[in-house]
Amino acid sequence: MSTTDNNYRAILMKQKDNVATALEDIPAEAAVELQTEGMNLTVILREPIAFGHKFAVRTIAEGEDILKYAEVIGMANRAIQPGEHVHVHNLDGKRGRGDQVGA
Repeated sequence: MSTTDNNYRAILMKQKDNVATALEDIPAEAAVELQTEGMNLTVILREPIAFGHKFAVRTIAEGEDILKYAEVIGMANRAIQPGEHVHVHNLDGKRGRGDQVGA
């Protein structure tokens, strides 16, 4: 069951982004409504998301780039489901990695 009593605040900057950022603490099972570039999207959170942290807005495959502000901020080190917290436990940085030459 989703929590829809509050309008939880989060930001999705670009349509191509696969993560949004919480602008406040948001509880698990909350329905978060996102809007960007004429697109509307509702994501049900699988776990609580703290202020400033990211959550997936769609399925992200293992090895797929994670996009925030239409820029690559890392790579998924496992599959990530919509509404799941995206952080160091499931995101690997790409900068300075010898196995990511040319990335």
